[in-house]
Amino acid sequence: MTTALLTACNTTPHAKSPQFRDGGFRNPVAPRQAGWRQLPRMLWRFAFDKPDDATPSDTVPVRPLTRAQLLAAPDGSLFRLGHSTVLFKLGGGFWLTDPVFSERASPFQWMGPKRFHAPPIALDALPPIEGVILSHDHYDHLDRAAVLALEQKTRHFIAPLGVGDLLIEWGVDPTKVHQLDWWQEAKFGEVRLVATPAQHFSGRRLFADNPTLWASWVIEADGLRVFFSGDSGYFDGFRAIGERFGPFDLTLVECGAYDPMWSGVHMLPEQTVQAHLDLRGRWLLPVHNGTFDLALHGWQEPFTRVQAEAERLGVRLTTPAFGEPVAIAQPPASQPWWLPKT
Repeated sequence: MTTALLTACNTTPHAKSPQFRDGGFRNPVAPRQAGWRQLPRMLWRFAFDKPDDATPSDTVPVRPLTRAQLLAAPDGSLFRLGHSTVLFKLGGGFWLTDPVFSERASPFQWMGPKRFHAPPIALDALPPIEGVILSHDHYDHLDRAAVLALEQKTRHFIAPLGVGDLLIEWGVDPTKVHQLDWWQEAKFGEVRLVATPAQHFSGRRLFADNPTLWASWVIEADGLRVFFSGDSGYFDGFRAIGERFGPFDLTLVECGAYDPMWSGVHMLPEQTVQAHLDLRGRWLLPVHNGTFDLALHGWQEPFTRVQAEAERLGVRLTTPAFGEPVAIAQPPASQPWWLPKT
């Protein structure tokens, strides 16, 4: 290691993390993902090889929500608001994962992946938020405008190492920010959060070399145990998490924006189901789909493939429409709301 690199490592606030080496955060095993050599091929495919059904032909069903409805909901409820944004009511308070409310998952609001549907509730209509739980710093998971709008109504922001530094840089009160490494935990009233491993990467600009950590999350409250994957390729960490914290009442596992070219950092639908089994989950709720066009598959494909694999393996699957209330202890069985209207 060069002297310059050693100096950089020694001055990085999170350089003592076991996940930090060679100037950035690293996976235990380097995953398969599209590198710069594959970039021309990938861009060509995005430009000329997109399927005709990459965007929905019909209006995406959304059940509008009001603050009154949320306040009246019982503890142990959740509402999927879009992509990986899920609102939980736990321990008497509201918890929000990866809040993205902007029109585009992009550093620019005039270009980039555009939403297929509006959120079921506007940001300013949300009730006070006990905590925002962040998985990593990519634009489809960390929306700066949403974070800044939520700052005044949120008590805690819980994030992997380095992601919290971004929030503070943007103006979030440092006393609200809690940064965790893998396997570290924090408790907020009745809610226990554990940052667990994922196999992914980070960076909000070109050529970023994993400047912040990524994580999945164990969420415990009200006698319930939930897993939120954030983004991850399939890896043996799911089994380790399941052995340590399972069984889970519900797993929210990514299933969307995948391709064999980058399967090391985004699971294929069949791997989503296997991850759920490794985690020892009772019910599976696939997320990271239905809101943005981020890959080369049809927008319905994540739902149809994960449903087929769940049926094949006898896995209980729930696929709530956006805004639909879900009881974590007993979710509704899947309804194919994504199919074209006849």
